[in-house]
Amino acid sequence: MKIVEITAYALQFEPPGQPTKGYDIPDGGWRSVFAGIHETMVVRIETDEGFVGYGEGQSPVSARTTRTIVQDLCAPFLIGQDPLDVEYHWQRLYGSMRERGHPTGFFVDALAACDIALWDVIGKAAAKPVHKLIGGRFRDRIRLYAGCSGPDPDGAADRAAALVDQGYGALKLHLPTNKSSVLPIVSAVRDRVGPHVDLMVDVHCQYSVSEAIKLGRGLEKLDVFWLESPTVAEDIQGQVEIARALDMQVANGEWSRTRYEMREAFERRTCDVTMPDIGRTGITEGKRIASLADTYNIPFSPHIGGGGILSIAASIQLSAAIPNFVIMEHSPTAHPNKCRIARKAPEPVDGHFILDDVPGLGVDIDDEMLVQFSK
Repeated sequence: MKIVEITAYALQFEPPGQPTKGYDIPDGGWRSVFAGIHETMVVRIETDEGFVGYGEGQSPVSARTTRTIVQDLCAPFLIGQDPLDVEYHWQRLYGSMRERGHPTGFFVDALAACDIALWDVIGKAAAKPVHKLIGGRFRDRIRLYAGCSGPDPDGAADRAAALVDQGYGALKLHLPTNKSSVLPIVSAVRDRVGPHVDLMVDVHCQYSVSEAIKLGRGLEKLDVFWLESPTVAEDIQGQVEIARALDMQVANGEWSRTRYEMREAFERRTCDVTMPDIGRTGITEGKRIASLADTYNIPFSPHIGGGGILSIAASIQLSAAIPNFVIMEHSPTAHPNKCRIARKAPEPVDGHFILDDVPGLGVDIDDEMLVQFSK
């Protein structure tokens, strides 16, 4: 079996009547560049035996950059190759840019998309779900935490109660802005949902080390499950100090794409839970990171963030096939929009994705929709 065609799509999903305005950089607070719409990059790989696989390189900004890397660097290497040599392809492509100074970032996102698409091809060719081919099924249900936000304590509590009514037993509060409002919002949510719902708090790297420790001690009194991304990614020692100072779990790692990046973080115990994005690592490297984390007795919780339905599907497959999985991110509000390119896609049931035996990633992608949303 040989790869005969690779097509990359930079996708933007504009809400009806709300055309894209470009990227925004807020003056303060949450400083990340954002588009305000769902944007990502999808790769389609076709073989000479008629098998077609799809993968996603998470691209919440500048999806055309990731698409160009696939077209210029990944596709020329992969065309004519056997898709079954998937680990070789990852290693060869990664190694090709190491000396060029691109061991992470957009290049690895593009590589991740190709890797996921290759596993989709392999699963379809073998008539097996991907999780059966990368380690087997450790669990039948993938537990989810639902993303939750609100402008004030009452609004956040209302949103949290609605999600609990939908069957979610774990919620993540996104609270990157007004620092003085974090504890009141979490307290209001805890009072509304009660003691049996797991609450996570994500502050998107906006705190100094001392501020994060102070916040964490307040969150511990509210029985928060974890504090996520409390300080900047580059401050390894700061992350270590936060994790050591708090009794609650600290989660981070969404910014890392390879086991090489994660090794020091695990050795120095920067986190209690690691949460890579599979739309940035791919399945091959994501499995390696999970194995490395397990070596250090660190639980694995796939981050989704701006990832679309193929990132979600790949995360489900990996989560089923590793021993140290704990919980997976999910956005109920964004999910329907992310599924617009799919005829069939996983849907949550009582706060879980349910495993099935559909070959490949278990997603049926509509090629016409890829063209429609391509920019």
